Amino acid sequence: MSGARHAVGVIGRATFLAAVLGFFALPLLWLASAPFDAHPSITTSVPEFTLGNFRSLLGNPYVVSSLRNSLLQAAGSAALVVVLAALAAYALSRVRVPGRDALLYVLLLLSSVVTGTAAMVPLFELATRLNLIDTHLGVVLTLSGGLLPAAIFILKDFMDGTPPSYEESARVFGASPLRILRDIVIPLVRPGLATIAVWAVANVWGSFLQPFILLRDPDKAPGAVILYTLYTEGGSPRLDLISTFSLLYSLPVVVMYVFVSRRYGFRFHGGIKR
Repeated sequence: MSGARHAVGVIGRATFLAAVLGFFALPLLWLASAPFDAHPSITTSVPEFTLGNFRSLLGNPYVVSSLRNSLLQAAGSAALVVVLAALAAYALSRVRVPGRDALLYVLLLLSSVVTGTAAMVPLFELATRLNLIDTHLGVVLTLSGGLLPAAIFILKDFMDGTPPSYEESARVFGASPLRILRDIVIPLVRPGLATIAVWAVANVWGSFLQPFILLRDPDKAPGAVILYTLYTEGGSPRLDLISTFSLLYSLPVVVMYVFVSRRYGFRFHGGIKR
């Protein structure tokens, strides 16, 4: 009897896991097949294979430039976030400032409560006064500012995990704080920097509101904004173009994630390889 109950339990767990995996896998299967379907729909059907969707999409004059704009904005934001977060996290990790931990939690809390949507009016006013409207720099600075608190909070844990004895040895030989950070700390926390870079790129890559409000020229719009234009004049979604563009738009982030995961994986903790 106990063996039968065990078998039923195993079958039940396997069925439940299969149902959960199928629930999450079906949208991905649709995304992978719809771009090659001549008449894609939201229902499940055997696709009628065609490459015409890609030709139609590339005929849009803003598609290629939007991918280039997304890459520029994502790379610029990730670079700015990684550099500033590394400097701030190192300083907060090594310098004993009264209320340091409270400051970190307040910054993280404010970055979660005062989101880009809530702060968009003052940000737009500030960008107008600084002549950053309709510029990539304005988008990069706006998005980077929203990501910095969480990036500093995450990187500080990596900085705390580096052995101070390495830095003390370098300091004895006259190395400056920046030299210690560049030659000793940064190589040890590269997995943390890679994590922050992937996280920043993924956030900027899918950002819609800030670029939509700050940019006026369609030639400067990123892919998330151009995707919004792939509708008919009556407001109906062009599933053939939207699915094709979504596939192309998701590939760079997936490739970057796979590259970083294969290079660093989950074998690191606090910057030190186990």
